[in-house]
Amino acid sequence: MSAKVRRKLRIVFASAEVAPFTKTGGLGDVAGSLPKALAAAGCRVAVMTPKYGSIKQEYVDRMEHVCDFYLNMGWRSEYCGLERIVSDGVEFYFIDNEHFFKRDGGLYGYFDDGERFAFFSKAITESLQYLPDFRADVLHCNDWQTALAPVFLREYYQGLPLYDNVRTVFSVHNAKFQGQYGDSVLDTAGLLSAPKAVGQMYCGPKTVNYMQGALIYSDLLSTVSPTYAQELKTPFFGEGLDGIFRQREGALHGIVNGIDVDSLNPATDPAVPFNYSIDDMSGKAACKEALQRELGLEVNAERPLVAMVTRLTKQKGLDLVQYGLERLLGRSVQVAVLGTGDRAYEDSLRYFDWKYRGSMRAVIDFDLGLSQRMYAGADMFLMPSLFEPCGLSQLISMRYGTLPIVRETGGLKDTVTPYNRYTGEGTGFSFANFNGEEMCDCVLNACEVFWTDKQAWSSLQRQAMGQDFSWTVAANRYIDLYSTLHPEVISPDRG
Repeated sequence: MSAKVRRKLRIVFASAEVAPFTKTGGLGDVAGSLPKALAAAGCRVAVMTPKYGSIKQEYVDRMEHVCDFYLNMGWRSEYCGLERIVSDGVEFYFIDNEHFFKRDGGLYGYFDDGERFAFFSKAITESLQYLPDFRADVLHCNDWQTALAPVFLREYYQGLPLYDNVRTVFSVHNAKFQGQYGDSVLDTAGLLSAPKAVGQMYCGPKTVNYMQGALIYSDLLSTVSPTYAQELKTPFFGEGLDGIFRQREGALHGIVNGIDVDSLNPATDPAVPFNYSIDDMSGKAACKEALQRELGLEVNAERPLVAMVTRLTKQKGLDLVQYGLERLLGRSVQVAVLGTGDRAYEDSLRYFDWKYRGSMRAVIDFDLGLSQRMYAGADMFLMPSLFEPCGLSQLISMRYGTLPIVRETGGLKDTVTPYNRYTGEGTGFSFANFNGEEMCDCVLNACEVFWTDKQAWSSLQRQAMGQDFSWTVAANRYIDLYSTLHPEVISPDRG
């Protein structure tokens, strides 16, 4: 047994996007926030991400060159530079290769994405030996773009100096996106000399699956909520990988993401017209009146206002919304929807907007300021998702005292406690089945409480606002996970 040592755990966090440098979705937020919380909780943290051409010049100007080297990618040798920015106690390292990452479009969606992110995974692994005064304990990879790093580490680096102590964690943020490519990428990536890895990555004829490799090769697996971790072991949610999730269920852990509780604070949020807090809720009623005026809805405090801020897709439950809107709007419920997505859903919501003026408003747009005003001004927040690995909107809505109405799936089930009329406990409302009538019943049950029991409603709001969904909570759970891989390390900040 290794002797106990008192020092900080050293974590390398790898992600294809990291806010504020790059972001297309929730992964960027996680990679921008969790490492800072880990550092604040007593870890030493380095983050690795590509140096995309879209990174703002103000950040590029702050980068310092650490080193450069070359990687074999099939028949050619590719340059790899390592640039660094230190911010908020975290070292951010940028993998520089203009051929793969300096492009005019977005971060993803290119014909050679398989090759691009095989290079990124290989560069992550090779770079571990070049980090200044940093000998990694844990390499924490996220989603398919980094999924080959645990494979490279196990097959080519294990046992080498500076690598013998490295353990791996792989996080699945959404199992729908797995990185499936033609098997010619194996030659380009240099994996043909590792027949064991090659054999375990095939998912079909001449097709390999990057995420499948990470699920097999990583020491521990995590995903973004305990319920989603259970759901991944079923065919519907596992997306073809459910067998591997079942085989590795002992290594699979669910940890709910956090939110930035400092910026998402109704007491100080500059986007909110009237600030309020858990101790003084008077500003929330004023926010509702202002939102009703802004959206052209009837200004009436007694009409429950249900909001949605979402992508307009099947996954987000828009089929149920289409089905149930007429029933809800016929019961004096107001509905406001903000978002963009599939054209059929956009046009359907425009129709309801036209037909039910004063009760229904659909804003087919992305408007961050309006989204904050909707979180603050609505009474309820609807999330009838088909599946939802974690979900952040329900956490934000609770932070603003807007009670979530959710389907019991993934992180929605883990984070929203349904109202119990007998005990008064709860932070929102929920329904079990993906069914439009069941969704409407749940919304109208919430409205019944809103109409008939103001004291219970106020208590629910305060219970919701009192929940702690900060990144500090998530970071401590990840540190507990990392510590199982290195029980010999005792952090000075954790006893």
